[in-house]
Amino acid sequence: MRSLPLPLALTARLSPVVVLAAAGWALSSGPATTPAAEDRTATQKTDEDSPSAPATAAASKTYAAAPAPCDSLSSKSIKDLVPGAKAAGKELPSTDSKVRRTCSWNALDGYEYRWLDVSIEVTASDEAAEESYKGRVADKSGGGAVPGLGDAGYSVVNLTTEDKQQTREGVVLVRASNALISITYSGSDFESKKAPDTDEINKGAIKAAKEALAALEDGRQS
Repeated sequence: MRSLPLPLALTARLSPVVVLAAAGWALSSGPATTPAAEDRTATQKTDEDSPSAPATAAASKTYAAAPAPCDSLSSKSIKDLVPGAKAAGKELPSTDSKVRRTCSWNALDGYEYRWLDVSIEVTASDEAAEESYKGRVADKSGGGAVPGLGDAGYSVVNLTTEDKQQTREGVVLVRASNALISITYSGSDFESKKAPDTDEINKGAIKAAKEALAALEDGRQS
C-alpha cells in the first residue's frame, strides 16, 4: 500500500417468563395442578427460553462501526508529526470499511521523512478484541504497556537499517471494549542517514493513539 519510491523498512434477553395460561385453564376446566407439577412446568419453560440469552447479549457492542480515521487527528497534530503532509490524509482501501478503516499521512520535509498510519477496527465482541490484541502484542514483542490508554495499551519502537539508511518505527496498539486501534509512526533523515530518536517516535505514536481513541469515543456519543 505504500507506493512512494522512497526507501521504507516499514463483535432483550427475554427473562424467562413463566406462562401461567396452563395453570389458569386448569383452575377453570380441569383438575388442579399440583405444586410439583407447577414447579416442573416452570423449570421446563426456563430451560426452553434460556438458549436465546447468550445470542441477545452478544449482539450488544460498545462500538458498531469504525469511524473515519482521517478525521481522528487534529490538523495541528498532523503538522507536528508529519511536517509537510496534507491534513486530510489518505484513506486506504478496505475489504469492509464498516469493520476496519485506515488513514495514512507521509511527507518529505527537506531531508526529514515521516510516515503515519492510523487504523481503527471493530470486532464482534470485547472477547474477540482482547484475543486479537494479545496476538498482536505477541507479534510485536520487545515493547511495554502504556498505562491509561484504553482498556489496554502497548508500544514498541524498532530501528532498521537498509543500504546504510536508518529508519525508526514505533507501533502503538490499543484495545477499547470491542475496538482496536493500531498506530504506526516512522521516520528517517536522508541527509545524515540517521533515524529520529526513540523518544520522539514513541511519544509521537502515543499522541496519535490518544487522539484516535478520543475520536472513537466521540463517534459513539454522537
